[in-house]
Amino acid sequence: MQLTLAQTINKTCLIGLSYFDTKKNLLKQTMLAGKVSAVDKEMGITVELLANAEKSQNNGKSEHSKPANFILPANLSCWFIAPKGDFHTSQTGVKINNPDYLVTWDIHQTKENPDSNKPADGDQQWWQWQPRTQPPQIG
Repeated sequence: MQLTLAQTINKTCLIGLSYFDTKKNLLKQTMLAGKVSAVDKEMGITVELLANAEKSQNNGKSEHSKPANFILPANLSCWFIAPKGDFHTSQTGVKINNPDYLVTWDIHQTKENPDSNKPADGDQQWWQWQPRTQPPQIG
């Protein structure tokens, strides 16, 4: 049975992102975690990111700030059932226990910044998202 967008609602996921420059050099890798809060075939999959427990506490009282959202493309070819375990994200103090899915994307820069010593001044960086369709290796 193939996963559908609707089936991802309220599921937890660990998201692995690898960013590459125009010459295919790895720029950085990031791990995020959260719960799918909305899906739209055109707009993508909205993931409500988990926050650091310390950041969500304010002198013993919890803050009612809205969690950050991260939007993934609506492509499920890179969604894999996650193994059981504790996984740490790139954010200090943020981890996820037994996520439902592992999701991996390669994100390639498609336009170079003409002068990296100057601010972009309105220049946009363009990125192309490519799903990693091979199951990630854990361990």
